[in-house]
Amino acid sequence: MLIFMQVLGSLALLMYGMKAMSEALQKMAGSQLRHILGAMTTNRFTGMLTGTFVTCAVQSSSATTVMTVSFVNAGLLTLAQAISVIMGANIGTTLTAWIMSLGFRVDLTIAIYPAFFLGILLIFSQRRRYVGDFLFGIAFLFFSLVLLSDAGNKLDLSHNSAAIQFFSSFDTSSHSNILLFLLIGTVITCVVQSSAAVMAITILLCSTGVLPIYFGIALVMGENIGTTATANIAALGANTQARRAALAHLLFNVIGVTWVMCLFYPFVDLVCGFVGYDPTNDTLTITQRTSILPIALAAFHTCFNVTNTFILIWFIPQLEKIVCLFIKNKNKKEEDDFRLRFIQVGIMKTPELSVLEASKEIQSFAERIHRMFTMVRE
Repeated sequence: MLIFMQVLGSLALLMYGMKAMSEALQKMAGSQLRHILGAMTTNRFTGMLTGTFVTCAVQSSSATTVMTVSFVNAGLLTLAQAISVIMGANIGTTLTAWIMSLGFRVDLTIAIYPAFFLGILLIFSQRRRYVGDFLFGIAFLFFSLVLLSDAGNKLDLSHNSAAIQFFSSFDTSSHSNILLFLLIGTVITCVVQSSAAVMAITILLCSTGVLPIYFGIALVMGENIGTTATANIAALGANTQARRAALAHLLFNVIGVTWVMCLFYPFVDLVCGFVGYDPTNDTLTITQRTSILPIALAAFHTCFNVTNTFILIWFIPQLEKIVCLFIKNKNKKEEDDFRLRFIQVGIMKTPELSVLEASKEIQSFAERIHRMFTMVRE
């Protein structure tokens, strides 16, 4: 029971560390990231690179996607531009998986305590406060990975006959079982709203040898779909174009998972071959598994998102048409009704975006008043 609570506590620390680190990075960047997001989207490729850069910078694809949806809602990005940014965000989020794999392969204890000490010193400094917040966030992240790895060692899952028997009861060669674990990954990520936490658990289970790599990769694919829930929730109160952008994020990942499922075993074997791991080799020691399996999972996550992006980036107009079919324009009377068009209630609002939305709203009302004056008889 104590070990189970340690696992839960480690995951809570992980989620808090990721959140603190992401928020600190966003505060340090201020409006610059949002300016980049709005300005550097002249074509699909610059949009993709912008999404990748911003997500790597803030360490949160959800933050980038929600930011993008807000920009679409404010009329600052077109739907096509938003889709390219979202594709880039999917590539940028793969950096998190590599950080996770590093945490399971390397003893990070030596870096944790100096980060905590330096962070607390900087937090009390007005000019470097956000740097301190960032160091605290990354220290909590690394600390959670150390605790999670320690909990995995204490659980000794590799010698837990019940756990081994449970996962062994699922046939790794069955597509239905792969689909089952994919759905499990999707549901868990939707519930906890953190793909990083689910990725950490996946790495822990795979590195102990309890969970076969095929099922672990299915969970990773499910995480890609589950993480789209945040943007879709954020877009519930937004306008039509913003909801389309959020739906495009979901559609992009679903299409990617679909084609990977069709080529699942060859694709997984190919990626594992890149990192020197044979999925059919059951003779690896615990140390070898801990060393290679986190890398294999991170490599698959990267290959999947990069390949999916470079396939679908050529079909952005088609994706745009599909989401427009699902979410149709409201009738003209409703669109022209006297209501706020750009200012919306959302779950993730920022001062910069609120000011931009207010500016767009004022401009919209100015245009409406101008039209009204043209109707007045002299």
